[in-house]
Amino acid sequence: MRSVFVALLVALALPLVSAQTSETVFTATSANVAEPGSPVKIRLQRWSTPEEATPLVAALNPPPARSGGGPGDAAGRAAGAGRAGGRGARGRGRGGAAPAPLSPTAALAQALGRAPTIGYLWTADVTGYSIKYAYRTQMPDGGERVILASDRRLGTHTAGWQPAVKEPLTDYEFTIIEIRLDGKGVGEGRTSLTTKVVVDPDAKTVALESYQAAPAILRNVKASEAPRQSVQASPR
Repeated sequence: MRSVFVALLVALALPLVSAQTSETVFTATSANVAEPGSPVKIRLQRWSTPEEATPLVAALNPPPARSGGGPGDAAGRAAGAGRAGGRGARGRGRGGAAPAPLSPTAALAQALGRAPTIGYLWTADVTGYSIKYAYRTQMPDGGERVILASDRRLGTHTAGWQPAVKEPLTDYEFTIIEIRLDGKGVGEGRTSLTTKVVVDPDAKTVALESYQAAPAILRNVKASEAPRQSVQASPR
């Protein structure tokens, strides 16, 4: 009886061990940048949970501002401001103007900075990029849609990664990468370097606004599973 119980525990533990010792690997080459053809490798230790996606989606979907109300409300706010100003003049000036709220993209950058690192993107640079968000879903044609996010802008310190395109560039501090793979696991990746970031309400994830219109920054993207490797150098 004891041997049967031990065997059952081992069987239950095998999927967990497998999940902890393998990772998803993407390889690709750069395209439509100043120095195309550079190798790229992305290693994901795991995929993000729905709970980890929530603050990113919320950052791009801030609650609507409260309406100003009627004349009485305006008068009340004015009186409150006057009393606060008087107290500030007599005292140490406590309670100044409230800080301006963050823009949605600035809030997203902040949320990504707080997110756990779940993978890394490596280019020819000495340092890599931390992956803070990873999402995937199957597409109707049998392919796969993958969305990755880093809290750093791709190519910030590398002239070779500056997009060589006619489209205007974004000024985001972060990078969103959306990859579309066909049924054979091969595809392309496009980024927020050249297109806006929005919320996909159906998938409940951040995504690129115009994936089809954006130029491919990653080509010949291939996905595979591999044993987990320890990271030798920490990306900045």
